[in-house]
Amino acid sequence: MRRYIRALLLCTVFAVFSGLYVYSKLFNTDVSAGGHGARRAFIPLRGTGGRRGSAVRAGPQKPHWYNRYIMRQSGGVEDAGSGVRRRPEPTMHLAVVACGERLKETLTMIKSAVLFSVKRLYLHVFAEDQLHASFVGTLESWPDSFRSRFNYTVYSISFPSENAGEWKKLFKPCASQRLFLPLILKDIDSIVYVDSDILFLQPVDGLWDFLSQFSPSQLAAMSPEHEEPRIAWYSRFARHPFYGRTGINSGVMLMNMTRMRSTFFKNDMTRVGLRWEELLMPLLQKYKLNITWGDQDLLNIIFHHNPEFLLEFPCKWNYRPDHCIYGSNCASAEEDGIYVLHGNRGVYHDYKQPAFRAVYEAIKKYSFGSDPVASLLDPLTEELLKTTHTYCGKSNALFTKRLALSLENINRKTPHGR
Repeated sequence: MRRYIRALLLCTVFAVFSGLYVYSKLFNTDVSAGGHGARRAFIPLRGTGGRRGSAVRAGPQKPHWYNRYIMRQSGGVEDAGSGVRRRPEPTMHLAVVACGERLKETLTMIKSAVLFSVKRLYLHVFAEDQLHASFVGTLESWPDSFRSRFNYTVYSISFPSENAGEWKKLFKPCASQRLFLPLILKDIDSIVYVDSDILFLQPVDGLWDFLSQFSPSQLAAMSPEHEEPRIAWYSRFARHPFYGRTGINSGVMLMNMTRMRSTFFKNDMTRVGLRWEELLMPLLQKYKLNITWGDQDLLNIIFHHNPEFLLEFPCKWNYRPDHCIYGSNCASAEEDGIYVLHGNRGVYHDYKQPAFRAVYEAIKKYSFGSDPVASLLDPLTEELLKTTHTYCGKSNALFTKRLALSLENINRKTPHGR
């Protein structure tokens, strides 16, 4: 009998200590915002006394090539006086890469995105380390009425260490960083990537809505490189496979990164499908002597072999000088106006395409809180009328058609003055 009592006591003691151990583990566990193993970082919320935008090193326990700096993020929002945390509103994720002298151009792109968007934005800015302080300083200087519309993270440029130099120099400095977003941003489901020379003339929301149009197999969306195969670059000059009749342009790219990480891609190197991280380097090694436009060419090769994975959106979402330099050839922009302006080939910074430069200068010079019609639209319209000696200038109405509607919307909701 004593033997049974002793056994019962031992079991009871063991159960008590086991319960205490489990409780202590639960008590000390960090709850990650956003799920899927987000990296831990303490970020002071507004009004708590911490410096906004302060850099906090965060990353996995074992060093890896995609370590990053967390500059600004927040979780739920606390109702004033109630102490109850509300679930944060739905967020759109927007990524951009900035290297060299792209700081002002990138900030102007971000300004256009914040100015017009309806839903909250989370900006993922990949930049050389010497640009980080300038990004943080500028973004934190914006008026609260606009600064409250977005959070952001500034990351260091990072490539797989064994081939970092080769990737960084592909086409333009750091441009190929976009290929590695699904591997770096493992906690993010979907994202809009844009080049730094993009300007939004309509809310990012419309582009984000294409995600709901994806078929079960589609995992990315881009626009065609050109509308007319007879004068398109890929159909005339490419020495590698490309998507469709004219290729695709990667300056504006919508990605479902969850699908990209889990999909096996057909290719012309093996008989079996390869995952995204397995595909990139072999593809570069095979085609590096035949590609001209770097990572964009690699994307064309990938989607040439996997066309069912790609959704095409109209050229009005990625309007470039090619759409007007020899006469207007973007039907969707002719009908609805330009939604997203892409000033590739440096046209914002020279006088070869003054209509594109005029839009860039107007948004760059606009002061937050001032009357958007009087301070942005009217001066821009006046400048565009000076560009009618060019083919793109002859289509100047397309540059302001959608912009005017977007400015009407912000004029209704934004108080003037800081």
